[in-house]
Amino acid sequence: MFKKIQAKIQSWETIQASVSKWKSAGEKVIFTNGCFDILHFGHIHYLAEASDLGDRLVIGLNSAASVKRLKGEHRPINDEATRQHLLAALEFVDAVVVFEEDTPLELIKIILPDVIVKGGDWKPKQIVGSDIVLANGGEVKSLAFKEGYSTTSIEEKIRKS
Repeated sequence: MFKKIQAKIQSWETIQASVSKWKSAGEKVIFTNGCFDILHFGHIHYLAEASDLGDRLVIGLNSAASVKRLKGEHRPINDEATRQHLLAALEFVDAVVVFEEDTPLELIKIILPDVIVKGGDWKPKQIVGSDIVLANGGEVKSLAFKEGYSTTSIEEKIRKS
């Protein structure tokens, strides 16, 4: 089972080949991205819903350095390998690819997904790469945000304990 999980953790080179193979087989590729620092029910709900939009779900995962720049010196809480493996262990996730930049724009250009998805706190026009996906005939979706679940609120709860 661990080999299956590790096989889902891909480099930029291998994801390009995987996506090409999937698209050649007529499969619809969904892309989303995030820090996924402490995996919680909101993440699971969102990712499962995203996977229902197509055949293959690819997750762009912010590198540890990227998370630190975006969220502050105290983050990430979980290291990169932990976050990669937790996401790859989910049955409905087909690939996890780390990106070093603050946004996944360059990764999106390589993958050219059929659908790009973010949580409901993002409007479709605000989603990085939406213009590229739309220009290639794809779709951009903003899924409902699951209230009451966030890494920040979990972090605050732990600190208060």
